[in-house]
Amino acid sequence: MRTPHFSALVFALLISNAVAAEPQKLWEASGFKQPESVVFDRAAGAIYVSNVNGDAMKKDGNGFISKLGPDGKVVAIEWVKGLDSPTGLAIANGKLYAADVDRIAEIDIAKGEVIQRYEAPGSKFLNDLTADKTGRIYASDMVMNSIWVLDGGKLSLLMQDDALDNPNGLLAEDGRLVVASWGKMAPDFSTKVPGHMKAVDLATKKVSALGDSTPAGNFDGVEPDGKGGYFVTDWVSGGLYQVAKDGKPTRILPLSKGSADLGLGPDGIILIPMMMDGIVAAYKGP
Repeated sequence: MRTPHFSALVFALLISNAVAAEPQKLWEASGFKQPESVVFDRAAGAIYVSNVNGDAMKKDGNGFISKLGPDGKVVAIEWVKGLDSPTGLAIANGKLYAADVDRIAEIDIAKGEVIQRYEAPGSKFLNDLTADKTGRIYASDMVMNSIWVLDGGKLSLLMQDDALDNPNGLLAEDGRLVVASWGKMAPDFSTKVPGHMKAVDLATKKVSALGDSTPAGNFDGVEPDGKGGYFVTDWVSGGLYQVAKDGKPTRILPLSKGSADLGLGPDGIILIPMMMDGIVAAYKGP
């Protein structure tokens, strides 16, 4: 028989565990201009942040990349200049890559400068980037419902499928891409039905849902959570989600609007660029 004291104790433990599971903020860096994506360079011990600094779909020459130390201290706000509206970032082959409207910029990390640009003819808004184990770079075109691949110095269209539901975040895994979908959107990026998590089989190009396809949010970045699931951000509603293997999302951290393309830093800390607030915040994961 359960006593009132026992029930109260169980309830208190459940509440305590729920509070303890929320990621705790470690540091916050400021001074950015619409920070959209964050990536950690383990080899250099640095954090890179893309800054749109204007209209995300406009080629205005205002964009740049910032460089931080692993502790969040700003090394250089305008570390790499000469970009338009950089969004997603990825590191491969000893280089930093940035999605930049309708092309991908290749950046020499040692020099801190753009050394090559790869055009994506017909693309409208290259958003997130992800690198696989072989060094191939995949890019989502959120507007055109397509995915591009940069392989061997050539950028080509991998696939175009409305089933992608305006893909935003990408994560390369063995044999597939995990996609954080924004949801079917109007020209102003609004959605009547928000997105959910999807996967693309790279051999067949088949798009499938992770889970039961229940609309979940206007998803942005996606990273592995180290437990077989994923960390995902919601740009419109704000927040960090943990998505289980079965695709079920749980909001584990409330955030303001503009929580964009997250990254994983040293010791697995979660790095979240707050695009509307001009900051990058680091959290200790659950």
